[in-house]
Amino acid sequence: MLHRRHALTAGLSLATLVAVGTRARAEATLRGEFVQGTLIRGRTEPGASVHIDGRKLGVSANGDFAFGFAYDRKDPAELRIKLADGAGETKTIPVAARDYKIQRINGLPDKYVEPPASVLARIERDNRLIGAARARNTDEAWFADDFAWPVKGPVTGVYGSRRILNGAEKRPHYGVDIAVGTGTPIKAPVGAIVAMADPDLYFTGGTVILDHGHGISTSYLHMSRIDVKVGDKVEKGATIGAVGATGRATGPHLCWRLNWFAERLDAALVVPKP
Repeated sequence: MLHRRHALTAGLSLATLVAVGTRARAEATLRGEFVQGTLIRGRTEPGASVHIDGRKLGVSANGDFAFGFAYDRKDPAELRIKLADGAGETKTIPVAARDYKIQRINGLPDKYVEPPASVLARIERDNRLIGAARARNTDEAWFADDFAWPVKGPVTGVYGSRRILNGAEKRPHYGVDIAVGTGTPIKAPVGAIVAMADPDLYFTGGTVILDHGHGISTSYLHMSRIDVKVGDKVEKGATIGAVGATGRATGPHLCWRLNWFAERLDAALVVPKP
């Protein structure tokens, strides 16, 4: 559940922030809901220096930047912006808590609930590849564009839900599950460079990761077909592959994920309500 008073601060002008040093100016804006698991996108003057909680952010040639809040974050965040002429702005951003669901999934093969020792090295290898794809920090600014749903259909799994698999509690689900048939085309939600394209990861099967710039990536899991390769540039709306049920899945669907580097965020918060 999102707390409305924080949702209403989306698009907050940095002119309302507390000035530090010289007078604050109104060129910068923030887009996003100040809640756990959210992506916040901002724009300031080109050449500005931007920090969140002391971490320096990349700023695009147009002044765009982005950051995200963890699934379980409780403390407020501190955003600091220093413009090229020395003017400075700072803001303490509250992070509202969310109520997460519980989802029970039965009928999975035991090897996907408690993997045997024989596949642990493979899983570690998969995780290294995924981590490297999400760690990319390219100087692109597609992340600042409006995102679209990669497929349209019933949402059967939501971000943050506690997963009970065959009766065993596992870590939370960090994706958005969309139930559509095998072979349904998957579209790029915004422009991107393909950072990963692997047809057979242990848990996620056919997997593609798209790099949208400055640490923002989206992932596409359980694919039946992959139509792109690493290094390809794709435009918004381009087909990157097709929905399937590969890896740990009980039926055809797309699990769609959003990341700011290693931070797992809620993809449903960057697209229109279904």
